[in-house]
Amino acid sequence: MRRIGLFTLCMLMAAIGFAQDVGTYKIVKTAKVGGTGGFDYVVADAVGRKLYVARTGATPRITVFNLDTLVQVGEIPNVAAHGVAISTKSKHGFASSKPLVMFDTATLAPVKTIEVDGRPDGLLYDGFNDRVYVLSHSAPNVTVLNASDGTVVGTIDLGGAPEQAAADGNGHIYVDVEDKDNVAVIDARTLTVTGHFDVTGKGGACAGLALDVKNQILFASCRSPQNMVILGAKDGKIITTLPIGRGSDGAGFNPGTKEAFSSQGDGTLTIVEEISPTAYSVEQTVQTRPGAKTMALDPTTGNIYLIAAEYGPAPTPAENTNGRPARGPMLPDSFTILVVGR
Repeated sequence: MRRIGLFTLCMLMAAIGFAQDVGTYKIVKTAKVGGTGGFDYVVADAVGRKLYVARTGATPRITVFNLDTLVQVGEIPNVAAHGVAISTKSKHGFASSKPLVMFDTATLAPVKTIEVDGRPDGLLYDGFNDRVYVLSHSAPNVTVLNASDGTVVGTIDLGGAPEQAAADGNGHIYVDVEDKDNVAVIDARTLTVTGHFDVTGKGGACAGLALDVKNQILFASCRSPQNMVILGAKDGKIITTLPIGRGSDGAGFNPGTKEAFSSQGDGTLTIVEEISPTAYSVEQTVQTRPGAKTMALDPTTGNIYLIAAEYGPAPTPAENTNGRPARGPMLPDSFTILVVGR
């Protein structure tokens, strides 16, 4: 065997180390926290360093965890919600129950309940004017609240069922309308819809939406076809589409790494690299767990938080009509928080 020179060996080790530094995403931490009840959205408060998970069932509540350690730090009992939104300015949280529950983010104590129409589901906080947008599949599609005092300032008709929303912080709200295959654009000043970006044929039943604010790029994660549709936020022009997994229900964008993420119910997390504002590629597909369909991104650490559980045998057919993977009954005390990072 030929000897490898010291310099060559050092260069080889450096190259291996560089490759490891660039690395790939993987599950870096799991916390099996158990408990009864279903779940939907997971929300990361990067400022307050809390993770909020809404649990449904016989004992509905909002469970709250330390974002860094995943140790439970509190609970808001008797709240049957799909998710929460956090105002970093007003220090108020809002749960999408019916009626809505407004709470103090420091103490987790309820402040008031708010009667709204429709069926509250997802929520979005917009720091532009400190407002919370409550999404509903039935009319009114959007109810808008002042985060400071919880008053209703208006409602918006999107013409269809909204799933996820994103804000640019400059007065524009974007909402993917799942059953109409478009992204609605809302003027946050007037609470009016100024346009719809059609993605028909490129992606349908879009349930995840993320935004690159700097480059004004939208990332819509769709179920049928199973694509991430990447389009301009100013004009709705479709730039490209990339394949993702089955049953997407969440998306996010990390401006620090220029990566978009789509979480899927089939147990995959698709990571898309923004090479430039006009060029994109699938960087990696991470195997997570079946049912981990919603996600939260912590921009401080770059970690992605997913929630999942273990299930019994799936029924037939293997896929529901809405494009989401079918699954069997949730096994007791199997609820788990997953952290994906580098």
